[in-house]
Amino acid sequence: MKIIPIREGLSLKRSIDQGTSMERASVERILEDVRSNGDEAVRRYTKEHDKIEVTQTLVTPEETELAYQTVDEDTLVIIREAIENIRDFHQRQVEQSWMTTKEDGTILGQKVTALDAVGVYVPGGRAAYPSSILMNVIPAQVAGVKRIVMTSPPQKNGSLDDIVLVTASELGIKEIHKIGGAQAIGALAYGTETIEAVDKIVGPGNIYVALAKQQVFGTVAIDMIAGPSEVAVLADDTANARFIAADLLSQAEHDPLSSAVLVTNNEKLAKEVSKEVTVQLETLPKREIAEASINDHGAIYIAETFEKAIDAVNELAAEHLELHVKEPWDVLPKIRHAGAIFLGEYSSEPIGDYFAGPNHVLPTNGTARFSSPLLVQDFTKKSSIISYSKQAVQQHGKKISAFARLENLEAHARAVELRLEDDHS
Repeated sequence: MKIIPIREGLSLKRSIDQGTSMERASVERILEDVRSNGDEAVRRYTKEHDKIEVTQTLVTPEETELAYQTVDEDTLVIIREAIENIRDFHQRQVEQSWMTTKEDGTILGQKVTALDAVGVYVPGGRAAYPSSILMNVIPAQVAGVKRIVMTSPPQKNGSLDDIVLVTASELGIKEIHKIGGAQAIGALAYGTETIEAVDKIVGPGNIYVALAKQQVFGTVAIDMIAGPSEVAVLADDTANARFIAADLLSQAEHDPLSSAVLVTNNEKLAKEVSKEVTVQLETLPKREIAEASINDHGAIYIAETFEKAIDAVNELAAEHLELHVKEPWDVLPKIRHAGAIFLGEYSSEPIGDYFAGPNHVLPTNGTARFSSPLLVQDFTKKSSIISYSKQAVQQHGKKISAFARLENLEAHARAVELRLEDDHS
């Protein structure tokens, strides 16, 4: 790995693929076609892009039953325990509606309401991502969303991966459609004869899915447009070079565009980690992907002092931040910007990906400076509650009408002043 002294302007930010003009036009055409022609368009694009002819997109109970026959009991135990951990963590995020009453009879408050329907897009085709199902579905369920519909691209045999079906079933998801790409996003956003439109779409996908989510935003809500995955490690002279190298590579194997960065003030550790990365790459099944990521987007930054190293990771605002330091809990208050923070050398990033409980849908590309992980609150909306008594209007009405006239809104002012009159007849 490249070992670089820290300079001004340290950043993980990279250009997020916005697609070519041809890709954007293609997505726009697909979405409009789905909006106009519904299921027929969805089936046509599935045949055209996925090379699969699907007459029935909805997964049947029989398909799920068959999937259970291929998944061993040990795997089921792991999935169920992960569900329990993730659900327990998200239960703690639940917000309650609240009211406050003043002496003049005014009642103010906030009503928290779950969204009616959410669509969850799960990548598929060549790989299966059960963790994506857990992380996107569970917070919606905890929020109280009544209808959750899942879409995922079918395999070459026309079905979904068995572990995808089993994981969805373990969560109680009944409405699962074997469609992917921009056509799936269009179906969720606009509705078809067999898929009722949703209020929000969440979940990762390829460039066509990302572009489709961008284009339907406003018709529905979306979670985020995420960039390539990234990890930053902050380490002092007590850190284990083998652990750090393994964690950097665990992120690098995602994608050639993934970023894996070490920030330290210890040159000896920097050299040891660089050597370890080279050694561990030798036996990595996805070596080609990880090596491209490390070469193009990986680096080891050396700071003059540990305090400057802390400043650097705050500037990076990484999706994942690991603290491989002697006293991580002492460093934690100094960390201001990170999607998820992993404390201590045994808190490896993959633990958060699958099992610990916090959500692995995290802000990327420096957006952790102002964004949060996927939360239960992302599946709710809030309504303000306002109840003014006659006494309160009499006390404050003239001030309110005066404020309205500051903005030259006479009808606003009169609407309040009307209520100041004694005779309401």
